[in-house]
Order: sequence, then C-alpha cells, then structure tokens
Amino acid sequence: MGDRRKSRELALQALFALDLNKSDSQSQIDAFLEQHGDDVSEPTRHFFQLLVDGVVENQEKIDTLLDQWAKNWKISRMPAVDRNIMRIAVFEMVNLPDVPPSVSINEAVEIGKKFGTRDSGSFINGVLDRIRAQHES
Repeated sequence: MGDRRKSRELALQALFALDLNKSDSQSQIDAFLEQHGDDVSEPTRHFFQLLVDGVVENQEKIDTLLDQWAKNWKISRMPAVDRNIMRIAVFEMVNLPDVPPSVSINEAVEIGKKFGTRDSGSFINGVLDRIRAQHES
C-alpha cells in the first residue's frame, strides 16, 4: 500500500473518531498518531496531517457541498464512514491541485469498499462525481 493510501485510511479512522466523540480534535489526533506512530512513515504522517487538518478546518464548506450534491441525503443521516471518506475526497478535490479529482474519487471509492457497506462505493462515487463536475465547471 502506498503512503498516500495509508494516509487516507488513517485520516478516515481519525476523522471517524472525531466525528463520533466531538471533543478536542488536536489532542485526539495526537493520541491517534501516538498509537499508530510505529507504523507511520514521515511521508504518510505528513499527508495524514494535511488531510485531517484540512478537513477539520474546512468541514463547514465541505459539508455544505456534500449536502448540496448528495441527492435525498442530509449529511447527518449519512453513514459516518461514508461521510468522512467523502470529506477527505472533497478536501482533496477543492484544495489540492496536485491530486487529480479522478484519483481522489477512485481512492475514496476503494476505501469505501474496504471500510463501508456494500453500497458505499457506488454512493460515494455518485456524490463525488457530481461535486467534481460542479467544481470543474
């Protein structure tokens, strides 16, 4: 597994925990990294931190986009795993021009298949593709 995939998977786990616990995010992130520290290379840690910080700082804008483009779904009713996978991908698509949107979407779909339900991949793909189309226009 590449550094960026590992970063995305770790970011999902950290954001999922933040989403459920609603407490001080930085102390939770620090504890999470300490727990996984031996398994995390410096490039993985750097991209992980970029993703987590970016999602936390931009969560309101990201959630607005998800609410707008997830037909018949409110962000609060989405499965927490899918919601956080899409938050990461939207952050990448909007804020990281060096990551092609197709890569962000593909990574999100694959991670959704691994950590989500059997419907996660298609749900994530549909929402993110609508956001990509709107963002590129």
